[in-house]
Amino acid sequence: MLSISWKLPIGAQPHAAGTTFRVWAPVAQRVDVVLTETGQHYTLNREPHGYFSRDIAGVAPGTLYAYRVDQAALRPDPASRAQPSGVHGPSMVVDPGAFTWSDHDWRGLALEDLVIYELHVGTATPDGTFEALIERLDALVELGVTAIELMPVADFPGERNWGYDGVNLFAPAYSYGGAQGLCRLVDAAHARGLAVLLDVVYNHLGPDGNYLREFSPYYFTDRHATPWGDAIDVDGQHAGPVRDFFIANALYWAHEYHIDGLRLDAVHAIIDTSPTHLIAELASTLRSSLPPDRHFLLIAEHDANDPALVRRPDPALARAAWGLDGIWSDDFHHQVRVALTGERDGYYADYSGTAQDLAATISQNWFFHGQLSPHLGRARGAPAADLAPTHFIYCIQNHDQVGNRALGDRLNHVVPLDAYRAASALLLLAPQTPLLWMGQEWAASTPFLFFTDHNPELGRAVTEGRRREFARFTAFHKQSIPDPQALETFTQTKLRWEERSKPEHAFVLLLYQDLLSLRRRHLVLRQRTSCVTRAVGDRTISLHYHGPESGDLFVVVSLGGVTRLDLTTTGSPGWNLLLDSESSTYGGRGTPILRGTHLHLDGARAVVLAR
Repeated sequence: MLSISWKLPIGAQPHAAGTTFRVWAPVAQRVDVVLTETGQHYTLNREPHGYFSRDIAGVAPGTLYAYRVDQAALRPDPASRAQPSGVHGPSMVVDPGAFTWSDHDWRGLALEDLVIYELHVGTATPDGTFEALIERLDALVELGVTAIELMPVADFPGERNWGYDGVNLFAPAYSYGGAQGLCRLVDAAHARGLAVLLDVVYNHLGPDGNYLREFSPYYFTDRHATPWGDAIDVDGQHAGPVRDFFIANALYWAHEYHIDGLRLDAVHAIIDTSPTHLIAELASTLRSSLPPDRHFLLIAEHDANDPALVRRPDPALARAAWGLDGIWSDDFHHQVRVALTGERDGYYADYSGTAQDLAATISQNWFFHGQLSPHLGRARGAPAADLAPTHFIYCIQNHDQVGNRALGDRLNHVVPLDAYRAASALLLLAPQTPLLWMGQEWAASTPFLFFTDHNPELGRAVTEGRRREFARFTAFHKQSIPDPQALETFTQTKLRWEERSKPEHAFVLLLYQDLLSLRRRHLVLRQRTSCVTRAVGDRTISLHYHGPESGDLFVVVSLGGVTRLDLTTTGSPGWNLLLDSESSTYGGRGTPILRGTHLHLDGARAVVLAR
């Protein structure tokens, strides 16, 4: 399935006779590797460019080890594959060839086939492990998604975390099941035809257990600032090995774990003034390491609405094209949220939620394409209407948009179910690539709260910071903001899969299954190359898919109010009702909507008509 020639160039590499250790420590005079169970230590040999390495006979997988730089304290390997005692403890030698894969014929998933299901491993199941998640894969296949996207799994301090405080970027979280658990999950997903995407964080490391500075002062720089402090130095004098470290991490997930793609967190916070941006180099290097028929998807979170990220490199464009596959396009979420809730705090102030602006967002792939953002006080974005809609990831919920709310409330917690059903239909029938947030498909009752398990001092700072963050919102009092450090904050976030059998949840689940089935089986929705989106009044939009061979589809979505539409004006007479989000089948009102050639919508509703 994958190229077997690639080997991780750093860390501990076991072989038949022992293990080779290699680490970057450019200003060190001496680096030792210490086998922590026996106390044996070995001085590594200096290489060019600041690396130290040594092959040590008899060191087998399962051996615990740590590095000592210039006689200082023992520290875990920056490229550790496993941290069985936590991020402050010794690393463990892991054999990357120990797992027996069964996915030899798997080639990944094309972008056009992507329907993403984002989840947090620790809260997606009661046990919160990779192994427990395998038991839910059949339900996701039945739902109709084609890929799961794991929030970051790089090992973090404590037993519970969102994953964005990761510090051991090569070590799958031990509390989730570690290396073997992740391999089993990916292999099981592939056996069911599901791709596995992984959220990775290359813009910062967590504050607890981050020992990179003790190996090299060149990992970070104060020349650039980020929300987390000094930036990772990917464009300085000594940036070569730093860039190699993160690129090796991306290749590692693809080769050793058969991951099918990466979601790159907050790429706008990776400040790189060099001729080729780190992420563009990463994309090129990664793809050249894989077989030509292997689909590997790179999707970026980037707040600038810059279409250059998904344009293919062209010598005429020089640095402007990164060659990625997708971008999280939050404008759609924000327009829908404002339309349904009237919310105008923070960045929502930039959005009207009108049908006109929502239709423009879908037609242009995002809303801001160079005009002034009042919230930012500057122009934002560039035109992207010429790009295929599949490059743009749409959602009505994700971990950020739920978890970064004070009480972790989901959309279905704050809007009526008819509006929730209509917005869900719009998401799944729009031409862009949809992303679902775990539990969204059954309108889950559980919140998704922000939680951590830091040491007491850091934990207190996080708790107070969280409460200060929401102090300006009149709806919240300091005491009402859940304590991120409290175990109950974590446990009440766990999904309750048994809810799916209750009528109010089962109706929503059936709607999602039917919408995804329609998206999969109808040719114009598979192709999504000829969609005309228009506003129909202030709160209703239509999507007209033209299919000369398969027949047209006409989707009308009202997010509220009253809509009367003469179907003879669509140019395609003879429409038949294919799906109605307010059918009693889905727990809706069940009132008739077609009267001859006229469509009557009262309140929030989505209908699909076929010619």
